Amino acid sequence: MSVEKNVKKAKRGNENAFQELIQDEKNKLFRMAYLYVKNEDDALDIVQDTIYKAFISIKQLKDHQYFSTWISRILINVALDFIKKHKRTIPFNDVDKFRRDQNLLTEEKLDLLEAIDRLEVQYKTVIILRYYKDLSIKQIAEILKCPEGTVKTRLHRAINQLKSDLKEECV
Repeated sequence: MSVEKNVKKAKRGNENAFQELIQDEKNKLFRMAYLYVKNEDDALDIVQDTIYKAFISIKQLKDHQYFSTWISRILINVALDFIKKHKRTIPFNDVDKFRRDQNLLTEEKLDLLEAIDRLEVQYKTVIILRYYKDLSIKQIAEILKCPEGTVKTRLHRAINQLKSDLKEECV
C-alpha cells in the first residue's frame, strides 16, 4: 500500500496503517538514533519515544509525502532531549571502559564516527541527515526549518572540521 494511503488511514486512527508506515522507516530511525547516542539500548528507547510521539500526533502531519521527513524531525528532537537529560552521566558498568578510553592516545581514539560525535549539534545533525539518511539540502532545510543556505554553510563547516580532525590523525 502506498505511503499516501497509509498516512490518510493512520490519520483516521488506523493502527495497522501506522504500523506499516513505521515498518518502512524503523531501520533508518534506529541508525539515525544510534549515531546520536552510540548505544543500542538508548537508540531503541529514542526510536520507541519517536514512534509514540508520531502516533499521538499523526493528525498534525499536513502533507503525506513528508512523513519520512516529519518523523525524522521528531527523532532528532527526541534524541537531542535524551542527550541533554543524560549529558553527564556514565553508567556504572561503563566506568572501567571510560577510564581505559581516557588513557588511550588521541591517535588511537580518532575515527570518523568519533569525529562526527565531537561536532557541534547543528553540524552533526546536517552530516547525519545528508550522508546517513541521504536527504537533499532542501529536505534538510525543511526538517530543520531553516534556509537552504544555512544548511549548506553548516554542511561545509562540518566537512571542513571533519577533514581537519582526520588530517590531525594522519600527522
